[in-house]
Amino acid sequence: MRKFENRPYIIGGFFCVIIIIFIVRLFSIQVVDDSFKTSSENNVIRKETDHPRRGLIYDRNNELIVYNEAAYDLMITPNQASSIDTNLICSLLSIDTLVLEKRLEKAKSYSMYKSSVFMKQISVETYTKLQENMFLMAGFYVQARTLRKYPYSTASHLLGYVGEVNQLIIKKNPYYKEGDYIGVSGIEKAYEDKLKGIKGEKLLLKDVHNNIKGNFKNGKFDTKSIPGKNLTSSIDIFLQNYGEQLMQNKRGSVVAIEPSTGEILCLISAPNYDPNTLVGRKRSENYTVLNNDSINKPLFNRAALAQYPPGSTFKIINALIGLQEKVIKSSTHFDCDDGFVYGEEKRKMKCHEHRSPLNLEESIANSCNAYFCNVYKSIIENYPTTYEGYDAWRNYVMSFGLGNWLNNDLPTGQKGFVPNKNYYDRIYGKKRWKSLTNLSLSIGQDALLTTPIQMANMTAAIANRGYYYTPHIIKEIENDSIESRFKTKIYTEIDSSYFDIVIKGMQEVVENKELGTSNIAKMDEVTVCGKTGTAQNPHGKDHSIFIGFAPKDKPKIALAVYVENGGWGSTWAVPIGSLMIEKYINDTISRQYLEERIVNGEIEY
Repeated sequence: MRKFENRPYIIGGFFCVIIIIFIVRLFSIQVVDDSFKTSSENNVIRKETDHPRRGLIYDRNNELIVYNEAAYDLMITPNQASSIDTNLICSLLSIDTLVLEKRLEKAKSYSMYKSSVFMKQISVETYTKLQENMFLMAGFYVQARTLRKYPYSTASHLLGYVGEVNQLIIKKNPYYKEGDYIGVSGIEKAYEDKLKGIKGEKLLLKDVHNNIKGNFKNGKFDTKSIPGKNLTSSIDIFLQNYGEQLMQNKRGSVVAIEPSTGEILCLISAPNYDPNTLVGRKRSENYTVLNNDSINKPLFNRAALAQYPPGSTFKIINALIGLQEKVIKSSTHFDCDDGFVYGEEKRKMKCHEHRSPLNLEESIANSCNAYFCNVYKSIIENYPTTYEGYDAWRNYVMSFGLGNWLNNDLPTGQKGFVPNKNYYDRIYGKKRWKSLTNLSLSIGQDALLTTPIQMANMTAAIANRGYYYTPHIIKEIENDSIESRFKTKIYTEIDSSYFDIVIKGMQEVVENKELGTSNIAKMDEVTVCGKTGTAQNPHGKDHSIFIGFAPKDKPKIALAVYVENGGWGSTWAVPIGSLMIEKYINDTISRQYLEERIVNGEIEY
């Protein structure tokens, strides 16, 4: 019986061998044969991505401001490129053998069986030569693509640009593949999901000479791409162009908003750049040059990202808060003896020379520092404690959209800064500061910071007598609608009844020949309301600021102008703002002398 005791092990071993044979065979059938099958199919069928047309962008008057231009990428499938005519390819593409080898290795490391970009955005001339020699280039083919074109060569910060996706983007969103493009900044980034469309795929039959013979199964298995949606921007491209012309050889920004809708009419950041320089094969080279310009910073969107003290333009807000808190009324007068004297040390907030005392409207027209020091002090001390008074004041300020995200559709921005009481506690100690400690908040200084777009929005809220719409750069989306948040009124904490008093003062800023600081902004037949500002700058000459809107009733445009190191508001910001208003409302400029002075004017930095 002992001779049979090993039989179970023999039988078990036999079955194990059989099972292993089956596993190996199954692997061969499913993996090796499939690979061979895929390789065979790839010799007659090419899978080609059908890239969708990126959506077009129009301005508010249906001027085409971004469109697509034909471009071509040279693709390679490494396992099909077994024999390469090095001399031919190098000659056609104007590259050397080292570049050729490097790109071949990159393609192989990506995939031996999947196509990838060998050379992107080849010229039409090169494309023609390739087509004539494609039968000699097994494994290569040309794929049609599109490049963005900006016909007005303007509005670079607003429109933005597209760039090639990186591995981080591909990892986050599998829709994108190597060689795809994506919006990087501006509208191109903010509305990428609307603009990009949806890719399709074509199965193409080819012969042994690498020539396309038609669609596989007459296109039965093809999927068509879906074009991106066209967008209508809120901007007026001609107003944008004009503003950029006025801001040449200067640093700063101009933002204009239509108060009745919150639509951004122009968004200018100076210096800027031609958006076409960030398109095509020289994009990376041009980007490096722009990015390395640490003096002018042309890539920096000052309109949305730069933070400045609002200066005397902020006196309007303090006037409104004072009226709401009933610590002043239109007839309230305060003396000014070349400034406001305060504290035991008899410090003085200086003011320019003017007649005294002034009422509220006159103080706005003349921008009296002493008046608004009294207003701010009265607001804070109208409460039992400094903390309560300051919290109330800050709440009013932030209701104008300052010190917080505006929730607009720009892909970038800054909150600005309206300091809270903890900020002053850290500096001076808890309960060791009063209204006189941060008195310069009365004239828009101290730690207060705002962005130009916030200031334009604040001006729109004043023009509307107490409310604003969230600023936005897109007016319409093809077969779609803009978000409801852009159609909702946002109310400030100031009662509408108090705005007319302050707006009358803003009118006097422009029209009062004795007291007004912006007489140059006066227009025939259109009532302009404004306020100048000169913001202190610790890094050099003061910034020139102007906010304004027109007409006084049913306003069509509200804007904010910042000219860095421009000095008095009336020197640069007021003329630029008034010309922008005239251009938008009248479509012509009557003051040619002023336009010429500003266009040709230059600030040394």
